[in-house]
Amino acid sequence: MSSALSPDAGGVCVAVRVTPRGGRDAVAGLVVDARGDERLAVKVRAAPADGEANTAVLALLARSFGVPKSAVTLLRGETGREKRIHIAGDGAVLAARFAQLTTEN
Repeated sequence: MSSALSPDAGGVCVAVRVTPRGGRDAVAGLVVDARGDERLAVKVRAAPADGEANTAVLALLARSFGVPKSAVTLLRGETGREKRIHIAGDGAVLAARFAQLTTEN
């Protein structure tokens, strides 16, 4: 079982489950897969074509975590729904914001 958030050099890594064409851009809380691994569930309006959904996910996470778009990087999962994203910044501040995001929903 792994957590959706893990500290990383210069920030945090977030495991994300994306729903493209989700009707609105929003963080939808935490989901747990069959193995017990947590993921941050996000919905975006964009279609999963030509990288549009990835761009929308990165922009949404930048807004949600209060960091510039340049601080959010897609590490893994370019063509799938399961993604690993690095967010640069103060790990403690980002972890606190992650906790807020997951309890709001």
